[in-house]
Amino acid sequence: MARRWTNGLKTAALFGLLWAIVLALGAVVGRGQYLWWFAGLGLLGTAYSWWNSDRIAIRAMRARPVSELEQPVMHRIVRELSTAAQQPMPRLYVSPTAAPNAFATGRNPRNAAVCCTEGILALLDERELRGVLGHELMHVYNRDILTSSVAAAFAGMITSVAQFLMLFGGGDDRRGGGNPLAVLAMALLAPFAAVLVQLAISRTREYDADAGGARLTGDPRALASALAKIERGAARRPLPPHRDLVDVSHLMIANPFRAGGLSSLFATHPPMAERIRRLERMAQEQGGIIRY
Repeated sequence: MARRWTNGLKTAALFGLLWAIVLALGAVVGRGQYLWWFAGLGLLGTAYSWWNSDRIAIRAMRARPVSELEQPVMHRIVRELSTAAQQPMPRLYVSPTAAPNAFATGRNPRNAAVCCTEGILALLDERELRGVLGHELMHVYNRDILTSSVAAAFAGMITSVAQFLMLFGGGDDRRGGGNPLAVLAMALLAPFAAVLVQLAISRTREYDADAGGARLTGDPRALASALAKIERGAARRPLPPHRDLVDVSHLMIANPFRAGGLSSLFATHPPMAERIRRLERMAQEQGGIIRY
C-alpha cells in the first residue's frame, strides 16, 4: 500500500510538470488563445488511448487469445495469483514472436489482458513464468495503464504544439510580440521534456511492479532469474523498431529493441541490473519468502 501511495504521488508530480509545459507553450502560441484547444485534444487523446489500450497493444503484437486447453500452465498461474489478490481473472493472449517478452494492458482489472510471447513461454520455467505474470498483474492492479495512457497523450499534445510553433512561428508578430528565440527553444525542448516525463513514469512503475509482483508470488528470486534470462534473450532476438511496436514497447517487461547508441538514454525501462539487485535485496531481507 505504501509503495502504491508513493507511486501515486510521483505520478501526480510528473503530471504537474506536463501541465506546466503545456501552459508555457500556451503562453507562446497565439498569446495563449489556443491553450484550451490543445488541452481538449489532449484529453480526447487520453480517453481514446485509455479505452482502447488493450486492442492497440494486442493488435501491434499480433497476439491471439488462448484457452486453458492451449496454455494450461499460464491459465493456472494467473488464476491462482488473481485469486490471491482478490481480483478478476484477466484475458490471456499469446503473441507469435520468438522475442521473449510479456505485457499487461486494459483500463482496469475487469477489462485487463495479459500477453506472453511464444519466446518467453519457451525460455522460462514455471517458477520464473509465475514471477513474470505476477509483475504484469501488478501493472493492472496499480492502474499503470491509465498512467501511461495519460502520459503518452500529453506527450503527443506537447509535441504537436511544438511542431505548430516551428511551422507558424508562434506569438502574434503583427504587434512585434513574437520572440523567435523563445519559440525555437520551446519547439526543441518541449518534445524532449515530454519524452523524459514518459520515461520517468515508465521507470517508476517498473520498479513498483517488480516489488508488488514479488510480494504477490512470494518469490522475488524467481522474477530476478526471469529478468536475467529475458534480457539475454531480447538481446539475441530483438523486435524490429516498427512504429506500432515502439508505441507499445513501454508496456513490456523488458526493452524489446536492440541496445546501442542513444537508445540507453531514451530507454523506457530502468537498468535490468538495478531491477535484479532490488529483487535480490528483497529476498535477503525477507529470507527469500515474501507474503503479499
